[in-house]
Amino acid sequence: MIDEEKINNIKSQLQDIEAQLADPKIYTSPKSANLVATQRDLTEKLELFNELKKTSDEISDAKSMLDDQEMKQLAQETIQQLEPKLASLEEKVKIAMLPTDPNEHKNAIIEIRAGAGGDESSIFAGDLLRMYLRYAETHGLRAELLSESSNPSGGYKEVIVQITGEDAYGRLKYESGVHRVQRIPTTESAGRIHTSTATVAVLPEAEESDVDINPNDLRIDVFRSGGHGGQSVNTTDSAVRITHLPTGVVATCQDEKSQLKNKLKAMNVLRTRLLDMRMQEEEKQLSDARKSQIGTGDRSEKIRTYNYPQDRVTDHRINFTTHGLQKIIDGDLDGLFEALRGSEIQKNLDLNKA
Repeated sequence: MIDEEKINNIKSQLQDIEAQLADPKIYTSPKSANLVATQRDLTEKLELFNELKKTSDEISDAKSMLDDQEMKQLAQETIQQLEPKLASLEEKVKIAMLPTDPNEHKNAIIEIRAGAGGDESSIFAGDLLRMYLRYAETHGLRAELLSESSNPSGGYKEVIVQITGEDAYGRLKYESGVHRVQRIPTTESAGRIHTSTATVAVLPEAEESDVDINPNDLRIDVFRSGGHGGQSVNTTDSAVRITHLPTGVVATCQDEKSQLKNKLKAMNVLRTRLLDMRMQEEEKQLSDARKSQIGTGDRSEKIRTYNYPQDRVTDHRINFTTHGLQKIIDGDLDGLFEALRGSEIQKNLDLNKA
Protein backbone atom coordinates (compact mmCIF):
# COMPACT_ATOMS: atom_id res chain seq x y z
CA MET A 1 0.00 0.00 0.00
CA ILE A 2 3.03 2.30 0.44
CA ASP A 3 3.47 3.87 -2.98
CA GLU A 4 6.83 5.63 -2.91
CA GLU A 5 6.26 7.10 -6.36
CA LYS A 6 3.06 8.82 -5.19
CA ILE A 7 4.79 10.08 -2.05
CA ASN A 8 7.63 11.56 -4.10
CA ASN A 9 5.12 13.12 -6.51
CA ILE A 10 3.29 14.80 -3.61
CA LYS A 11 6.58 16.07 -2.19
CA SER A 12 7.52 17.50 -5.59
CA GLN A 13 4.16 19.27 -5.95
CA LEU A 14 4.46 20.67 -2.42
CA GLN A 15 7.93 22.03 -3.11
CA ASP A 16 6.66 23.72 -6.28
CA ILE A 17 3.72 25.34 -4.48
CA GLU A 18 5.84 26.41 -1.52
CA ALA A 19 8.28 28.05 -3.94
CA GLN A 20 5.41 30.00 -5.50
CA LEU A 21 4.02 31.01 -2.10
CA ALA A 22 7.46 32.24 -1.03
CA ASP A 23 7.07 35.11 -3.50
CA PRO A 24 5.08 37.93 -1.79
CA LYS A 25 3.72 39.03 -5.19
CA ILE A 26 1.64 35.85 -5.46
CA TYR A 27 -0.70 37.09 -2.73
CA THR A 28 -1.94 39.88 -4.99
CA SER A 29 -3.09 37.24 -7.49
CA PRO A 30 -6.54 35.59 -7.33
CA LYS A 31 -4.91 32.17 -7.62
CA SER A 32 -3.15 32.52 -4.25
CA ALA A 33 -6.20 31.15 -2.39
CA ASN A 34 -6.21 28.05 -4.62
CA LEU A 35 -2.49 27.55 -4.05
CA VAL A 36 -2.92 27.74 -0.28
CA ALA A 37 -5.84 25.28 -0.40
CA THR A 38 -3.86 22.88 -2.62
CA GLN A 39 -0.89 23.14 -0.25
CA ARG A 40 -3.17 22.20 2.64
CA ASP A 41 -4.57 19.19 0.77
CA LEU A 42 -1.14 17.91 -0.28
CA THR A 43 0.21 18.36 3.25
CA GLU A 44 -2.67 16.32 4.66
CA LYS A 45 -2.06 13.57 2.09
CA LEU A 46 1.66 13.48 2.89
CA GLU A 47 0.92 13.25 6.61
CA LEU A 48 -1.43 10.32 5.92
CA PHE A 49 1.24 8.51 3.90
CA ASN A 50 3.84 9.14 6.62
CA GLU A 51 1.47 7.82 9.32
CA LEU A 52 0.70 4.78 7.18
CA LYS A 53 4.40 4.07 6.63
CA LYS A 54 5.18 4.50 10.34
CA THR A 55 2.37 2.14 11.38
CA SER A 56 3.36 -0.43 8.75
CA ASP A 57 7.00 -0.32 9.92
CA GLU A 58 5.95 -0.75 13.55
CA ILE A 59 3.92 -3.86 12.64
CA SER A 60 6.86 -5.27 10.66
CA ASP A 61 9.16 -4.67 13.63
CA ALA A 62 6.70 -6.40 15.96
CA LYS A 63 6.41 -9.40 13.64
CA SER A 64 10.17 -9.74 13.58
CA MET A 65 10.08 -10.23 17.37
CA LEU A 66 7.55 -13.09 17.39
CA ASP A 67 10.33 -15.70 17.52
CA ASP A 68 11.74 -14.09 20.69
CA GLN A 69 9.94 -15.81 23.60
CA GLU A 70 10.55 -12.88 25.93
CA MET A 71 9.12 -10.37 23.47
CA LYS A 72 6.46 -12.55 21.82
CA GLN A 73 3.51 -11.46 23.99
CA LEU A 74 4.36 -7.78 23.68
CA ALA A 75 4.79 -8.18 19.91
CA GLN A 76 1.41 -9.91 19.59
CA GLU A 77 -0.32 -7.16 21.58
CA THR A 78 1.35 -4.50 19.43
CA ILE A 79 0.22 -6.21 16.23
CA GLN A 80 -3.36 -6.56 17.52
CA GLN A 81 -3.44 -2.87 18.40
CA LEU A 82 -1.91 -1.59 15.18
CA GLU A 83 -3.53 -3.77 12.49
CA PRO A 84 -6.99 -2.08 12.80
CA LYS A 85 -5.24 1.30 12.67
CA LEU A 86 -3.34 0.21 9.55
CA ALA A 87 -6.57 -0.89 7.82
CA SER A 88 -8.20 2.44 8.66
CA LEU A 89 -5.22 4.40 7.36
CA GLU A 90 -5.15 2.36 4.14
CA GLU A 91 -8.81 3.25 3.52
CA LYS A 92 -8.14 6.93 4.22
CA VAL A 93 -5.19 6.90 1.81
CA LYS A 94 -7.36 5.30 -0.90
CA ILE A 95 -9.91 8.11 -0.49
CA ALA A 96 -7.23 10.82 -0.32
CA MET A 97 -5.71 9.63 -3.59
CA LEU A 98 -8.97 9.75 -5.55
CA PRO A 99 -9.00 12.40 -8.32
CA THR A 100 -10.08 15.76 -6.93
CA ASP A 101 -12.26 18.38 -8.56
CA PRO A 102 -9.89 21.19 -9.68
CA ASN A 103 -12.63 23.70 -8.86
CA GLU A 104 -13.22 22.38 -5.33
CA HIS A 105 -11.63 25.36 -3.58
CA LYS A 106 -13.17 28.08 -5.73
CA ASN A 107 -15.91 30.48 -4.77
CA ALA A 108 -19.39 29.63 -6.04
CA ILE A 109 -22.06 31.46 -7.98
CA ILE A 110 -25.56 30.14 -7.37
CA GLU A 111 -28.32 30.86 -9.88
CA ILE A 112 -31.87 30.08 -8.74
CA ARG A 113 -34.83 30.31 -11.12
CA ALA A 114 -38.54 29.72 -10.57
CA GLY A 115 -39.85 26.76 -12.56
CA ALA A 116 -43.29 25.18 -12.85
CA GLY A 117 -45.97 26.27 -10.43
CA GLY A 118 -46.61 29.96 -11.00
CA ASP A 119 -46.26 32.28 -8.01
CA GLU A 120 -45.61 29.33 -5.68
CA SER A 121 -42.47 28.41 -7.64
CA SER A 122 -41.16 31.98 -7.15
CA ILE A 123 -41.85 31.74 -3.42
CA PHE A 124 -40.02 28.39 -3.35
CA ALA A 125 -37.06 29.96 -5.20
CA GLY A 126 -36.93 32.52 -2.38
CA ASP A 127 -37.00 29.71 0.20
CA LEU A 128 -34.05 28.01 -1.51
CA LEU A 129 -32.11 31.29 -1.54
CA ARG A 130 -32.64 31.74 2.20
CA MET A 131 -31.63 28.12 2.76
CA TYR A 132 -28.27 28.67 1.05
CA LEU A 133 -27.72 32.04 2.74
CA ARG A 134 -28.28 30.49 6.17
CA TYR A 135 -26.00 27.57 5.32
CA ALA A 136 -23.31 30.05 4.25
CA GLU A 137 -23.73 32.10 7.42
CA THR A 138 -23.37 29.10 9.74
CA HIS A 139 -20.25 27.85 7.90
CA GLY A 140 -18.30 31.10 7.79
CA LEU A 141 -18.98 31.76 4.11
CA ARG A 142 -19.87 35.18 2.73
CA ALA A 143 -22.81 35.83 0.43
CA GLU A 144 -23.32 38.74 -1.96
CA LEU A 145 -26.36 39.33 -4.13
CA LEU A 146 -25.40 39.81 -7.78
CA SER A 147 -28.74 40.01 -9.53
CA GLU A 148 -32.42 39.58 -8.74
CA SER A 149 -35.76 39.60 -10.50
CA SER A 150 -38.45 39.56 -7.84
CA ASN A 151 -42.04 38.40 -8.17
CA PRO A 152 -44.71 40.90 -6.98
CA SER A 153 -46.46 37.98 -5.23
CA GLY A 154 -43.30 37.10 -3.30
CA GLY A 155 -40.02 35.34 -3.93
CA TYR A 156 -37.98 35.53 -7.10
CA LYS A 157 -38.34 34.78 -10.77
CA GLU A 158 -34.52 34.64 -10.83
CA VAL A 159 -31.81 35.45 -8.30
CA ILE A 160 -28.03 35.11 -8.50
CA VAL A 161 -25.77 35.15 -5.45
CA GLN A 162 -22.01 34.79 -5.01
CA ILE A 163 -20.74 32.61 -2.13
CA THR A 164 -17.12 33.17 -1.13
CA GLY A 165 -14.97 31.38 1.41
CA GLU A 166 -13.11 28.13 2.00
CA ASP A 167 -14.24 25.37 -0.41
CA ALA A 168 -17.46 27.26 -1.23
CA TYR A 169 -17.96 25.49 -4.56
CA GLY A 170 -16.87 22.12 -3.16
CA ARG A 171 -19.50 22.36 -0.42
CA LEU A 172 -22.37 23.48 -2.65
CA LYS A 173 -21.69 21.80 -5.99
CA TYR A 174 -24.19 18.98 -5.40
CA GLU A 175 -27.12 21.42 -5.49
CA SER A 176 -27.34 21.84 -9.27
CA GLY A 177 -30.60 20.52 -10.68
CA VAL A 178 -34.37 20.73 -10.29
CA HIS A 179 -35.70 21.06 -6.74
CA ARG A 180 -39.34 20.10 -6.21
CA VAL A 181 -41.64 21.19 -3.38
CA GLN A 182 -44.96 19.62 -2.38
CA ARG A 183 -47.07 21.72 -0.02
CA ILE A 184 -50.22 23.81 0.34
CA PRO A 185 -49.36 27.26 -1.06
CA THR A 186 -50.32 30.35 0.93
CA THR A 187 -52.29 31.40 -2.15
CA GLU A 188 -54.37 28.19 -2.11
CA SER A 189 -57.77 28.81 -0.53
CA ALA A 190 -59.04 25.22 -0.91
CA GLY A 191 -56.16 23.69 1.02
CA ARG A 192 -54.94 21.50 -1.84
CA ILE A 193 -51.34 20.29 -2.06
CA HIS A 194 -49.48 21.69 -5.07
CA THR A 195 -46.22 20.60 -6.66
CA SER A 196 -43.86 23.35 -7.80
CA THR A 197 -40.25 23.45 -8.94
CA ALA A 198 -37.22 25.71 -9.02
CA THR A 199 -33.91 25.14 -10.78
CA VAL A 200 -30.54 25.67 -9.15
CA ALA A 201 -27.21 25.99 -10.93
CA VAL A 202 -24.02 26.09 -8.84
CA LEU A 203 -21.03 27.29 -10.85
CA PRO A 204 -17.37 27.60 -9.83
CA GLU A 205 -16.45 31.27 -9.97
CA ALA A 206 -14.10 31.84 -12.89
CA GLU A 207 -10.86 33.74 -12.48
CA GLU A 208 -9.54 35.96 -15.25
CA SER A 209 -6.91 33.33 -16.09
CA ASP A 210 -9.61 30.63 -16.52
CA VAL A 211 -11.33 32.21 -19.50
CA ASP A 212 -9.78 34.29 -22.27
CA ILE A 213 -12.29 36.92 -23.41
CA ASN A 214 -11.61 39.19 -26.36
CA PRO A 215 -13.06 42.67 -25.59
CA ASN A 216 -14.09 42.91 -29.24
CA ASP A 217 -16.43 39.96 -28.66
CA LEU A 218 -18.48 41.88 -26.08
CA ARG A 219 -21.50 44.13 -26.43
CA ILE A 220 -22.08 46.23 -23.32
CA ASP A 221 -25.45 47.93 -22.77
CA VAL A 222 -26.39 50.21 -19.90
CA PHE A 223 -29.93 50.86 -18.73
CA ARG A 224 -31.93 52.14 -15.80
CA SER A 225 -32.05 49.88 -12.75
CA GLY A 226 -35.33 48.50 -11.47
CA GLY A 227 -36.53 46.66 -8.40
CA HIS A 228 -35.44 47.19 -4.82
CA GLY A 229 -32.79 49.76 -4.06
CA GLY A 230 -31.89 53.13 -2.69
CA GLN A 231 -31.98 56.68 -3.91
CA SER A 232 -30.25 56.11 -7.26
CA VAL A 233 -32.36 53.15 -8.41
CA ASN A 234 -34.67 54.00 -11.34
CA THR A 235 -32.99 57.42 -11.78
CA THR A 236 -29.62 56.66 -13.41
CA ASP A 237 -28.36 54.34 -16.15
CA SER A 238 -26.29 52.26 -13.74
CA ALA A 239 -27.44 48.74 -14.70
CA VAL A 240 -25.17 46.82 -17.08
CA ARG A 241 -25.86 44.01 -19.54
CA ILE A 242 -22.89 42.28 -21.20
CA THR A 243 -23.39 39.96 -24.18
CA HIS A 244 -20.66 37.59 -25.38
CA LEU A 245 -21.35 37.71 -29.11
CA PRO A 246 -19.71 34.38 -30.18
CA THR A 247 -21.78 32.33 -27.73
CA GLY A 248 -24.77 34.56 -27.01
CA VAL A 249 -24.15 34.26 -23.25
CA VAL A 250 -25.57 37.26 -21.37
CA ALA A 251 -24.82 38.57 -17.88
CA THR A 252 -26.68 41.42 -16.22
CA CYS A 253 -26.07 43.27 -12.96
CA GLN A 254 -28.07 46.14 -11.47
CA ASP A 255 -27.49 45.62 -7.76
CA GLU A 256 -24.96 48.45 -7.32
CA LYS A 257 -25.53 52.20 -7.70
CA SER A 258 -22.23 52.45 -9.56
CA GLN A 259 -22.19 51.51 -13.24
CA LEU A 260 -18.53 50.46 -12.92
CA LYS A 261 -19.25 48.11 -10.01
CA ASN A 262 -22.16 46.59 -11.92
CA LYS A 263 -19.91 46.10 -14.94
CA LEU A 264 -17.27 44.30 -12.84
CA LYS A 265 -19.89 42.02 -11.30
CA ALA A 266 -21.49 41.29 -14.67
CA MET A 267 -18.07 40.42 -16.14
CA ASN A 268 -17.49 38.04 -13.25
CA VAL A 269 -20.80 36.28 -13.92
CA LEU A 270 -20.08 36.19 -17.67
CA ARG A 271 -16.66 34.58 -17.13
CA THR A 272 -18.23 32.04 -14.79
CA ARG A 273 -20.95 31.11 -17.28
CA LEU A 274 -18.41 30.74 -20.10
CA LEU A 275 -16.26 28.51 -17.87
CA ASP A 276 -19.33 26.45 -17.01
CA MET A 277 -20.17 26.11 -20.71
CA ARG A 278 -16.68 24.78 -21.37
CA MET A 279 -16.94 22.37 -18.42
CA GLN A 280 -20.31 21.08 -19.68
CA GLU A 281 -18.79 20.41 -23.12
CA GLU A 282 -15.86 18.56 -21.54
CA GLU A 283 -18.18 16.45 -19.40
CA LYS A 284 -20.06 15.28 -22.47
CA GLN A 285 -16.82 13.77 -23.75
CA LEU A 286 -16.13 11.76 -20.60
CA SER A 287 -16.62 8.00 -20.37
CA ASP A 288 -19.76 6.15 -19.29
CA ALA A 289 -18.05 5.55 -15.95
CA ARG A 290 -18.26 9.26 -15.18
CA LYS A 291 -22.00 9.22 -15.87
CA SER A 292 -22.51 6.69 -13.08
CA GLN A 293 -21.41 9.22 -10.49
CA ILE A 294 -23.86 11.40 -8.58
CA GLY A 295 -26.20 12.97 -11.07
CA THR A 296 -25.43 13.59 -14.70
CA GLY A 297 -24.77 17.30 -14.40
CA ASP A 298 -27.94 17.84 -16.42
CA ARG A 299 -29.69 20.96 -15.15
CA SER A 300 -33.07 19.41 -16.05
CA GLU A 301 -32.54 16.48 -13.68
CA LYS A 302 -34.92 16.33 -10.70
CA ILE A 303 -32.58 15.93 -7.76
CA ARG A 304 -34.61 16.56 -4.59
CA THR A 305 -38.16 16.72 -3.27
CA TYR A 306 -39.26 18.72 -0.22
CA ASN A 307 -42.54 17.18 0.99
CA TYR A 308 -44.08 19.43 3.64
CA PRO A 309 -47.15 17.32 4.60
CA GLN A 310 -44.87 14.35 5.40
CA ASP A 311 -42.01 16.47 6.83
CA ARG A 312 -39.70 14.65 4.42
CA VAL A 313 -36.79 15.52 2.14
CA THR A 314 -35.67 12.98 -0.47
CA ASP A 315 -32.55 13.21 -2.61
CA HIS A 316 -33.36 11.09 -5.65
CA ARG A 317 -29.78 10.68 -6.85
CA ILE A 318 -28.79 8.49 -3.91
CA ASN A 319 -32.25 7.41 -2.67
CA PHE A 320 -31.59 9.25 0.59
CA THR A 321 -34.57 10.31 2.71
CA THR A 322 -34.54 12.29 5.92
CA HIS A 323 -37.10 14.06 8.09
CA GLY A 324 -36.97 17.43 9.82
CA LEU A 325 -37.69 19.40 6.66
CA GLN A 326 -37.83 22.79 8.38
CA LYS A 327 -34.29 22.38 9.74
CA ILE A 328 -33.05 21.74 6.20
CA ILE A 329 -34.93 24.74 4.79
CA ASP A 330 -33.32 26.72 7.63
CA GLY A 331 -29.88 25.81 6.23
CA ASP A 332 -29.00 22.57 8.05
CA LEU A 333 -27.66 20.82 4.95
CA ASP A 334 -24.70 18.98 6.48
CA GLY A 335 -26.44 15.60 6.67
CA LEU A 336 -27.48 15.76 3.02
CA PHE A 337 -24.05 16.90 1.86
CA GLU A 338 -22.26 14.17 3.85
CA ALA A 339 -24.52 11.49 2.32
CA LEU A 340 -23.90 12.83 -1.20
CA ARG A 341 -20.15 13.11 -0.67
CA GLY A 342 -19.98 9.61 0.84
CA SER A 343 -21.88 8.12 -2.08
CA GLU A 344 -19.62 9.81 -4.61
CA ILE A 345 -16.49 8.61 -2.78
CA GLN A 346 -17.78 5.02 -2.71
CA LYS A 347 -18.60 5.06 -6.41
CA ASN A 348 -15.15 6.41 -7.22
CA LEU A 349 -13.56 3.68 -5.09
CA ASP A 350 -15.65 1.06 -6.91
CA LEU A 351 -14.56 2.51 -10.27
CA ASN A 352 -10.90 2.28 -9.22
CA LYS A 353 -11.36 -1.41 -8.40
CA ALA A 354 -12.93 -2.16 -11.76
